[in-house]
Amino acid sequence: MNLAVTGASGFIGQRLIARLLRQGHSVHALGRRRPSGFPDISFSEWNVTGGSVAAKAISTADAMVHLAGEPVGQRWNVDVKQRIRDSRVKGTRALVEAVASCEDRPHTLVCASAIGYYGDRADEILEEDSAPGTGFLPEVCVEWEREAQAAAGFGVRVVVIRIGIVLGREGGALKQMLPPFRLGVGGPIASGKQWMSWIHVDDLVDAILFSLERKDVGGPVNGVAPNPVPNREFAKALGETLSRPAVILAPTFALKILFGEAAEALVGSQRVVPKALERAGFEFRYPEIRNALRNAV
Repeated sequence: MNLAVTGASGFIGQRLIARLLRQGHSVHALGRRRPSGFPDISFSEWNVTGGSVAAKAISTADAMVHLAGEPVGQRWNVDVKQRIRDSRVKGTRALVEAVASCEDRPHTLVCASAIGYYGDRADEILEEDSAPGTGFLPEVCVEWEREAQAAAGFGVRVVVIRIGIVLGREGGALKQMLPPFRLGVGGPIASGKQWMSWIHVDDLVDAILFSLERKDVGGPVNGVAPNPVPNREFAKALGETLSRPAVILAPTFALKILFGEAAEALVGSQRVVPKALERAGFEFRYPEIRNALRNAV
């Protein structure tokens, strides 16, 4: 297939492109800068927060994977929150507008979303048909997904992957967790009782490819492993993997000092399960947290 990929220089995007090229697919990347290390791909410059997408950049694509977006894991202020929203909502709208202008349109759009859609839900088990939560991140995710689903009006099959905490040593949350845990000063966050819905990066890439290939998959898909764990168990498993203690608590007030309003995303509880993937017959390589961490670390 010919694939158009946004967010190609990011942690997930680089893993995805490497896999696509190994499988013999062609890739056209869209973004602010050309991804390094991939001389065989084509590239179009695009500013996700405010630029229009040239139709020629996607007119030859059989399918698109849209991963671009301002990082959420930073201290929020008014400007940062606006960039988070615009990069997802306006960026996806621009991509769909480009699709609408093409005579030969891609048959599939796989668009990233996030389990932030569900908000803080304590012990509630969350499936794809669960209602959205309240607050900044759920609102952004609802708007983001609405823009992606608009592509269905132009005959495009749309899959929206609500991505959980992605485990891989090259990026994401785990890259930030490893230094303190390796020093023996890692541990649970806040109460440690909040649920963490995670996925190994290789399983996420597999899920994206699965969604591209399976014509019967559509709508929201939870991009998480089938066994979410409480934060305290996650910290214990990571400590065991590194042969380090994991008992130093990161209290909520300290997180609020460091991250401000963004601390809500760190202490929120989301017990998400991948029912859509399981119903479609997807098989996880790393369904359990300890095996996933051993491989990732």
